[in-house]
Amino acid sequence: MNISRLVATATVTAGALVLSACGSGGPGGADGEFTDDKIVLAVLNDASGVYKDLSGPNSVVAVEMAVADFKEEYGEDAVVEEIEVTSADHQNKPDVANTKAQELYDREGADVILDVPTSSAALAVATQAAEKKKLFIDIGAGTTALTNDQCNKYTFHWAYDTYQLANTTGKTVTENGGTDWQIIYPDYAFGQDMDKSFTAAVEEAGGTVGDHVATPFPNDNFTTFLTRAASAEPDVIGTMQAGGDLINLVKQYNEGGYAAQGIDLAVGLMFITDIHSLGVEAFEGVNFAEAWYWNFDEENRAWADRFMEETGTRPSFAHAANYSAALQYLKAVQEEGTDDADAVVANFEGKEIEDVFLRNGQIRAEDHRVIHDVYLAQVKSPDAVEEEWDYEEIVSTIPAEEAFMPLEQSTCSMGD
Repeated sequence: MNISRLVATATVTAGALVLSACGSGGPGGADGEFTDDKIVLAVLNDASGVYKDLSGPNSVVAVEMAVADFKEEYGEDAVVEEIEVTSADHQNKPDVANTKAQELYDREGADVILDVPTSSAALAVATQAAEKKKLFIDIGAGTTALTNDQCNKYTFHWAYDTYQLANTTGKTVTENGGTDWQIIYPDYAFGQDMDKSFTAAVEEAGGTVGDHVATPFPNDNFTTFLTRAASAEPDVIGTMQAGGDLINLVKQYNEGGYAAQGIDLAVGLMFITDIHSLGVEAFEGVNFAEAWYWNFDEENRAWADRFMEETGTRPSFAHAANYSAALQYLKAVQEEGTDDADAVVANFEGKEIEDVFLRNGQIRAEDHRVIHDVYLAQVKSPDAVEEEWDYEEIVSTIPAEEAFMPLEQSTCSMGD
C-alpha cells in the first residue's frame, strides 16, 4: 500500500496593475453606482515564505488574467471604467494579515480581498471583511471555520477545505487498509482543523489515530516528530503540513527509511508545485485529493498554456481558483451594475457557475461554501510522465454534492 495526500496554501507579491475598461455610460455605466469610479482587486498572501510557490506572486498573475478576460468579453459594455489589481504579503501571520486587510480596504480602496492562505490569517481577514462590509473570497486557507462557526455575510470560501480533503484522502486510505494512524500537524488553525477532520474521517472509515503530534509553524526539521510517530509502528503517518514544510517533511521521511519499515505516508494537502519541487520519485503512487488539475481536459490545458506563457510554470489549483474568483466577482459587478458589497453578495448566493476552475459549481447561500467537483488523484511513476509537470493521474471524480460538508452538519449562522 502506498498512500499520501494533498496540501493547500498560497502566497503573493506587492505591486499594482491598472487596466482600463471602457464604460458605455461613464463609471458604472448609465445607472451604475461605484464607490470610487473603479474596482480594486487585492491579493493578500505569502509572497516569499513556505507558501509562495503554490500561490504567491503567480496568483496575482492569475487575477490579472481574469481582468484581461473580463475586458475582452465585455469591451465597451463593461460597467466599470478602471480595474486595479494590488497585492500584499501577510507573511503567514494573523496579526500582519489583520493589519494588511485594514490597509487594503481603507487606504487602497479594495472592493474584494482574494486568496489568503494560512487559516489563522484568513480568519483575521474574515473578521475585517465583516466589520467593514467588504468582500473576502478565500482561496488558500483550508479551515472549515470560515463557513461554520466563524462564517459571515461578506466571506466566501472558494476552492477547498479540510472536510473535503479528509473526506477524500483520510477515508480512502483507511478503506484501502491503512487503519492505524499517527498524525503530524502544524500547530495553528489549519493544522488543528486538519487533525480534527482527518481523525473523524479515519474513525468513520473504521480506523484509529493513536497520537496527534503538533509541530511548530513554519518549521524545517521534522526528524524528532517523525521518530516519535514511527515509534508506534503505525500503518500510516498522516502529515498535515503544506508547501515548503511538506517538502521538508517528505525529504526527512524518505531519508529516515520509514517506507521500508512498512509505514506509509498520507499527505493531507498537496499541490502540483510540491511534486515538482521533489520530483515524482518522492511521491510515486501517492493518492491525494485534488481540487483542479491543469491537464485534466482541453479547457484546463488551454488556460494553463496561457498561464505558463506569463509565468514559466504550470498553475496549481490555487492559481486557477484565484482566476475563477476574480472573474466571477467582476461578472457579478457587471450584472448588478455596482460594486456595492451587499449587491454582489446577493448576486453570488445560490449562483450556479461553470468555468475553468468550477465544474458543477454552486455558491451555497446558507454558508457561502462554494461546492464543486473534486478529484482523487495519484502521482505517476517516472516512466509514465510524458512531459514536464505531467505528474498526476486523475483516478476518479467526486461530485460536488458529495465532496463537501453537508449543510445539515454546518454550524453557520449567517445573519447580516
